[in-house]
Amino acid sequence: MAVLVSLADSRCAAGADSMNILVLNSGSSTLKFQIIATDPERVGRNAEARLLRGEVEKIGGDASVSLTRGNGSREKFTKPIKNIADALDFVMEWARADSAGIAEIRGKSDIHAVGHRVVHGGEKFTESVLITDEVLKGIEACIELAPLHNPNNIRGILAVSELFGKQTPQVAVFDTAFHHELPEHAYLYAIPYDYYVRHRIRRYGFHGTSHRYVAQRYRALRNLTHEQTNIVTLHLGNGSSAAAIRRGRSIDTSMGLTPLEGLVMGTRSGDIDPAILSYIVAKETLSLDAVETMLNEQSGLLGISGISNDMRILLGEAQARDNQRARLAIEMFCYRARKYVGAYLAALNGAEAVVFTGGIGENSPDVRAKICEGLEWAGLTLDAEKNKAAAQTERVISREGSRLQAYVISTDEELLIARDTLHCVINRDQAT
Repeated sequence: MAVLVSLADSRCAAGADSMNILVLNSGSSTLKFQIIATDPERVGRNAEARLLRGEVEKIGGDASVSLTRGNGSREKFTKPIKNIADALDFVMEWARADSAGIAEIRGKSDIHAVGHRVVHGGEKFTESVLITDEVLKGIEACIELAPLHNPNNIRGILAVSELFGKQTPQVAVFDTAFHHELPEHAYLYAIPYDYYVRHRIRRYGFHGTSHRYVAQRYRALRNLTHEQTNIVTLHLGNGSSAAAIRRGRSIDTSMGLTPLEGLVMGTRSGDIDPAILSYIVAKETLSLDAVETMLNEQSGLLGISGISNDMRILLGEAQARDNQRARLAIEMFCYRARKYVGAYLAALNGAEAVVFTGGIGENSPDVRAKICEGLEWAGLTLDAEKNKAAAQTERVISREGSRLQAYVISTDEELLIARDTLHCVINRDQAT
């Protein structure tokens, strides 16, 4: 997997000043992707352009393919696709066709580097890295920490190597990396210390690319330095997490050894008494694996409401039909998030802002309002009109003069992955 060419060499084939980054998020039967044109001379200055984004779902049969060009035009269709490599090959063939209308992509050589979302980097990977054979082995060593995710991320890496050849640089961007500076008292569990020594059982945290992106964006919007960035970030979606960010660095986060801990989520329980597991095993005569599956796939909003894991559906049921279990699920979701905000304000010794992001955090004014109810003691007072208007926008939603501000900032993990990929390749070239 060694990288063989320089950035200049990889760009000259296309004859362009920009560098086209393919960003991949590989799942068991899905492939999410974007092709982002970046400018090496203006890294991180919002100089990027999205050429194509999309998703291939139900890989292994008649796959559903969704594609959106940079101009916003969309196509959706089905096509038999066997595996991740075939999905990637199809996307590239589609992109290079004249009918796609993407002038920047005329072949595989127009992809200058590939950035991968990798869920778990353990304690080994504390930042984004160029993928080599040694790095790939390190990602494989983390499979036991993320058995549902890292194997699929590896399949994406191998598919790129097969399709593009080893000359195309690849970069791994880890969900866990942003949280690597958590202090020992925050990342350790109060179980015998020897389990950490022998098995590395600790809090790793996830959604790191999202928390890092919105922290950077908040800093840019307010023209602050890294050291001046003291905020609580709430990534709220089907998977949800909170992070306490002091001086631009994560000092605590709600997800733990796995993404199951913390907030109430779409299908995940979040925090529970650990003794519940053995109690259910005994009462229901289930295996421990079955109980763990229940906590990950049948709990959270879905488990409480009995209706759906989709917050939009639950809000509709609660408002239109006065469904009490839907109301309860929403209340539990918001209450848990508010508890974490309070806890992290204490951990930070105060903060300047609470930042909402993720599918629910960005698009549900009702959820944001409910989470902020009762935080007046901390100096946060929401502006109802600003909150209602904050859909698909970046804006302050707290009242003017509020001591603790509230922001809505749309996350952009793919853009962060593209920037990290560009940064890693440029640094490699400068060192050689």
